[in-house]
Amino acid sequence: MRQPIVFTSEQEMPPMAVSLADMGHNRTGSWRYLRPVYSEKIAPCKNACPLGNDIPRILSLVSEGRYEDAWRLFRETSPLPGVCGRVCYHPCESFCNRKNLDEALSIASLERFVADACFDLEDQIPERPRRSEKIAIVGSGPAGLTCAYFLARDGYAVTVFEAASQPGGMLRLGIPPYRLPREVLDREIALIARWGVEFRTNTKIGQDISLEKLWEQYDAVFIATGAHQSRALNIPGEEFALTGLEFLKAVNAGKTVNIGKRVLVIGGGNTAMDCARTALRLGAQPVIVYRRTREEMPAIAEEIEEAEHEGAQFEFLAAPVAIHNLNGKLEVQCIRMKLGEPDASGRRRPVPIPGSDFVLRTDAVLKAVGEEPDLSFLAERLETSEGIVLTRSMLERAGVFLGGDAQTGPSTVAQAMRSGKEAAQAIQRFLRGERKPKAVKLEEALRVNFTYFTHAPRVPTPQLPVSERISNFAETKRAISAEQARAEAQRCFSCGVCNQCDNCWVFCPDAAIVRVNGSYEVNYDFCKGCGVCAEECPRNVISLVEEEL
Repeated sequence: MRQPIVFTSEQEMPPMAVSLADMGHNRTGSWRYLRPVYSEKIAPCKNACPLGNDIPRILSLVSEGRYEDAWRLFRETSPLPGVCGRVCYHPCESFCNRKNLDEALSIASLERFVADACFDLEDQIPERPRRSEKIAIVGSGPAGLTCAYFLARDGYAVTVFEAASQPGGMLRLGIPPYRLPREVLDREIALIARWGVEFRTNTKIGQDISLEKLWEQYDAVFIATGAHQSRALNIPGEEFALTGLEFLKAVNAGKTVNIGKRVLVIGGGNTAMDCARTALRLGAQPVIVYRRTREEMPAIAEEIEEAEHEGAQFEFLAAPVAIHNLNGKLEVQCIRMKLGEPDASGRRRPVPIPGSDFVLRTDAVLKAVGEEPDLSFLAERLETSEGIVLTRSMLERAGVFLGGDAQTGPSTVAQAMRSGKEAAQAIQRFLRGERKPKAVKLEEALRVNFTYFTHAPRVPTPQLPVSERISNFAETKRAISAEQARAEAQRCFSCGVCNQCDNCWVFCPDAAIVRVNGSYEVNYDFCKGCGVCAEECPRNVISLVEEEL
């Protein structure tokens, strides 16, 4: 007969109510209709990242001060962390579970910090078989650079053709240096070149070399020429306006551009915001004229706020109808608008209000109502020297791929990079004769137990004072410190990733959770499926699934 256990003090008693009798004979698992399953899930931030950066694991490395490891993990999925840390619209932050407790993590600031901290590092290029196939990439913007990087990593010989004198595409020509310093862009392009990528600048397709020649000389061609053609206003006097892209390209190239003291910027996208903020740095007062309201502006909200803080003025619900040149001074005839029913974009359609005409006087007009790709070099039919005729619908089957803004129209840097990454994968499948695998939908870690997390303020991103910003083209945002980076990274919940907190093991009322080599297993003979383990898991790693009867 077993002897009773006698406790002589409170300290000897277990921290919770437990049965000290042996119930091994009673296999309570037979009562279960729900089964707990350990399954790490994809964090919402990672799922929202166009490039699939493994954000929770990267931030875990940053929290430990392992910046080089974090940088190398970034470069597994993105060749431009220094660029993206500055200009990405960071959808990851919008989906961060932390915002439901206090504030989302400053993931963009952390990406920029890691890239800057590892600025002088180089990729560890392993010995790898060199493949015989040659690939031509037309355009060196974010899509072209990303495609080149991943193909070169896989051993392919890649040549990038760029019409401008330096690679970078819209990253160099369209984004002002106060948002993206050129030394950051140059450094990350140099790292791509170290993988064996050849850049041929001052080479325009359709002028210096034909697409037909590329198709004949290379095993695959990726067209990533971007969207550099400004859309027209289609109003009288439009010839007196300068396109926003022409203006930005000229200023970014260091040319002198005289726009006077007052400039109207027509449009509400990112190009319009860049034009307005650039005009401020040239000493002009910009007025942004937009036909809808602020809420409908397609520009990144943060860019709208920055333009406003720096002094840009806004004229909402207004559209130009004519531009008149009066001895060098411009008068822009406008009309008031009201919002009607939603259009194809989902935004409410602007409708002119009869009799509401008014005039805005200005020294210059910059039209920035959107861009579109110029694919004039890509005819409906391509005929090679051997007489082979290809239609556009046949191009991909013949090894010609279209991607980035050249395919979708204007998008973001990160979305263009994703397109380039997908193009690299498509080209590899084409060359190997493989089919595209079926997409695997991963479960998101959407539920977090906030009981186990304390409030912690988000680390703010340092910025230059407005008075300093608008006096030059120096970068407006500053890097956070190493101490701030570690503190910010430690705010991460690591959603969907088990960190061996032992909650499931401690709280299981049936002692059915077993610790095995740093992980956990469920003894289903005794697990009743009560769900306590799933409820107490801070990071949504445990799921309850129905038992099959």
